[in-house]
Amino acid sequence: MADISSRVDGDRVLGDLNALRAIGAYKTGVHKPTLSEPHLRSLHWFVQRLPDAGLAGEIDGIGNVIGTSAKHGPRLLAGSHLESQNHAGWLDGPLGVVYALEAARVINLDPNINGAVEVASWCDEEGHFGHFLGSRSYVGGVTEADIDAARDRNNDRSMREALRDAGLAGRVRARYEQGRHIGYLEAHIEQGETLESSGLKIGIVTSIVGIWQYRITFTGEQNHAGTTRMAIRKDAGLALARFCVDIDNRFPAACGPRTVWTTGRITLDPGAPSIIPGAAEMLFQIRDDDPAVIARLEELLHSMAAEVNAQGRCAIAVERIRTGTPARMDTAFQGAIEAAGVDFADGKSLRMPSGAGHDAQILSTVMPAGMLFVPSIGGISHHWTENTADADIVTGAEVFVDACRRLLAQ
Repeated sequence: MADISSRVDGDRVLGDLNALRAIGAYKTGVHKPTLSEPHLRSLHWFVQRLPDAGLAGEIDGIGNVIGTSAKHGPRLLAGSHLESQNHAGWLDGPLGVVYALEAARVINLDPNINGAVEVASWCDEEGHFGHFLGSRSYVGGVTEADIDAARDRNNDRSMREALRDAGLAGRVRARYEQGRHIGYLEAHIEQGETLESSGLKIGIVTSIVGIWQYRITFTGEQNHAGTTRMAIRKDAGLALARFCVDIDNRFPAACGPRTVWTTGRITLDPGAPSIIPGAAEMLFQIRDDDPAVIARLEELLHSMAAEVNAQGRCAIAVERIRTGTPARMDTAFQGAIEAAGVDFADGKSLRMPSGAGHDAQILSTVMPAGMLFVPSIGGISHHWTENTADADIVTGAEVFVDACRRLLAQ
C-alpha cells in the first residue's frame, strides 16, 4: 500500500480549522447559528477553497454546499456542517468538512488515484430551524411547505426570510443523484470521553441512535400562591416535577444498555413567583439505536401519564413531536476505517455506536455510509470549551484520507 501520509498536510488541516474558528469566535469556541452572518461567511470561505481541491460548487437554495468533481472514476461523498449550536465548540461540524476538503485535495489532484472525493457542507444539522434540514433536503425529504413552516428557534425568524436575507432565495436545492456516489463518509469529534479515557485515537461508528422527542403538557388550576391551601392546589409545575422524578425512577428497569433520556426544557405558565402554575410543559427526549427499546419506553411514558390523569388533580398529555430511525453504518466503510487506523493510528481504534445524531444517518437512507470519530478532550461538546488535541486532529485526517482512498479502490 502506498504511503499517503506525507500528502496529508497536517498544518493545512489545522490552519483551515483555525480559520473557521476565527469566524464567529466566542471565547475559545464559536457562535454560528444557522444562516447567521458568521455561518454564511464560513460557507463562502468553504466555496472559495473548492477549486484548490479540483471541485466546483456554490451555496444552494437551502444553504447546502456540494463541491463536485469532473474527474473520471468512482466518487465518494464526504462532509459535515459549518453552523454551530449557540456559544458552542469550534470542531463540531467543521472537523468533518475540513477532513473532506483535505481528502479531496489529496485524492482529486493525484492522477495515480482513480476516482474522486466530492464534499458537502449540510445546512442546519444543529436544528436551529428544524432537524437535519440540509441533508434531508438533499435526499428529497424536505418540501417547499416544510421550508415555509420552518422558524428559527432563537428569534422566530422564518427560514424564507433568512434565505432571502442571505441572497439565496430562488436558488435551486441540490438533490441526490442515484448511482453518483459509492457512499458517504463523515468525520466528527466523539462528543464523549470513551476514546480519550481508553487511550484510543479513532472511533469506528457502528450505528447512530434514533432520537424521539415529546412535548408533555400538564394542566392544573392557576391560583393565588398565598391564599390557596396546599391540600386543594392543582399545581401543574409540581405535577411536572414529580413526573420527571418518576421517569428517572422507572425508566432504568425498561431501558437498554445505552439508552439516554433528557428533559431539555421546562416552562411554567404564567411563570410568576406569586402565582400557582396553571399549566406546564416539558420537552423530553429519548435516544437509543434499538427501535424496540424506544417503543417500550414510549409505552411506559403513556402508562405513567394515564396514572397521573387517574389521580384527577392535574391532567397530562404526551405528544410525540419528532421521530428518528436509528441508522446502521455500512460494514465495508467500517472495515476501511479500521484498516486505515492500523496504518496511521497504530491500530488504536474502537468500534462504537454514536449517541448523537449526524447527517450520516440521513445519507444512509440512500447510500452506504460510515463515520469516523476522533477524541474529545474531557468528553465536552456543545460548549465553547470543546477541544481535541492537534496531534489527534492530524491523525484523524490521515486515517480519514486513507479510508477514502481504500473505499474508492474497492
